Amino acid sequence: MGLAARIAASTLLLVPAAAAQAQGAPARYNLQTPVTGLAEQIHDMHTLMLVICLVIFVGVFGVMFWAVIHHRRSRGAVAANFHENTTVEIAWTVIPVLILLGMAWPATKTVIAMKDTSEADLTIKATGYQWKWGYDYLQGEGEGIRLLSSLSTPREQIEGGAAKGENYLLEVDNPVVVPVGKKVRMLLTANDVIHSWWVPAFGVKQDAIPGFIRDGWFRADKEGVYRGNCAELCGRDHAFMPIEVHVVSAEKYAAWVAEHREKAAGAAADEAREWSMAELMTRGEQVFGTICAACHQANGKGLPPTFPPLDGSQVVLGDKAGQIDIVLHGRPNTAMAPFGGALSDADVAAVITYTRNSWGNHTGEAVQPAEVKAGRNKS
Repeated sequence: MGLAARIAASTLLLVPAAAAQAQGAPARYNLQTPVTGLAEQIHDMHTLMLVICLVIFVGVFGVMFWAVIHHRRSRGAVAANFHENTTVEIAWTVIPVLILLGMAWPATKTVIAMKDTSEADLTIKATGYQWKWGYDYLQGEGEGIRLLSSLSTPREQIEGGAAKGENYLLEVDNPVVVPVGKKVRMLLTANDVIHSWWVPAFGVKQDAIPGFIRDGWFRADKEGVYRGNCAELCGRDHAFMPIEVHVVSAEKYAAWVAEHREKAAGAAADEAREWSMAELMTRGEQVFGTICAACHQANGKGLPPTFPPLDGSQVVLGDKAGQIDIVLHGRPNTAMAPFGGALSDADVAAVITYTRNSWGNHTGEAVQPAEVKAGRNKS
């Protein structure tokens, strides 16, 4: 994808209206329609600050233009010669202080409310990766569920001439699902570089920093689909790291949890069995396209020197255990991040098998989930 196209795509992050249009919000040039109490406070505070600034603007420029018109030289005006007017000095000190206090009071209340993550009904950890989000449901209904959420906009729409979809660059394959009316605490961290989890309609924007845990919260009062972006410049595909949250009824949420528990049970069975080469290659191609292709390219040629090619790579063609270790734990001081926390043993086995038997690589070797599990245990 060309630089101009990437810059154009990145501008979506600068305009909240882009996401607002995607979910049908009526405001095009204002903040998104709030659906949480926090977002309501932020919206009201934004309006208040705008009104205060507008009043100051009209007052200052009104007096200035009135003085210019009525005290111009052509009307015979003569400049006054005075200084150190105590009344004026007190007025222009006291009035701005009162204005600032009037603005600070609601701002302080809102910031304090934003930091109160106590008594949450649901706790979700969001981990930023280049360039996708991982979600772990840590507490509450759905505890133990794990998701990896990646951009689902087809590459044909991004790089080719295909018509853009309704939610272009704002859609994912595995959205976050939460129940309406419940307090959701978000724990934010990152796996590689600084990211930022931002959903404007919720009034939540928090940086995700490697090695640190930050938190925020929201309580959505209305069912629907709400979209956001990574709001921190995090690298080459920063513009392709959207956030999608589905707020559903308690009944639908319970059904979603049950569905994912069934999937988890099936995944556990997958971890324990032997896979055929064909099965590993099919699943590996899917995982590679979702996780690896953004850096190493679909043709395996990479983007040297930052993202080396996998086609003909000595790592890929070398010992299986070495490649397993790199995929699980990454390589320090390089762009290769660890994916052991984001991918299951079966996913790691499949994607390694795929890279060892694709393009010009023909090792004929398959990697099984049991070998990946053994690699985890060694660490």
